[in-house]
Amino acid sequence: MMAAVRSGTSPYDFIEVMACPGGCAGGGGQPLGTTRAITKERIASLYAIDRSLPHRKSHENPVIQKLYERDLGAPLSPKAHDLLHTTYHEIPPACTF
Repeated sequence: MMAAVRSGTSPYDFIEVMACPGGCAGGGGQPLGTTRAITKERIASLYAIDRSLPHRKSHENPVIQKLYERDLGAPLSPKAHDLLHTTYHEIPPACTF
């Protein structure tokens, strides 16, 4: 992938790479001075909290189910798609340097 980007032959305009040690739980948004041991503790705590939650998956959450039943129809319905999906478009720079 990097060779294609460097040579200018990549068909992609944007490439996101997760390269934070420990993934998102140990990534760039964490306080400075975090050690691997602290990162491991944080990851373990986050997974423990997740396991303890009554609704771990959005499609199993009764509030979300009611939202679809009452307002959106079904997942991927035209209304759900229109209201919940994001589109991106180029915005010209506000100023040039």
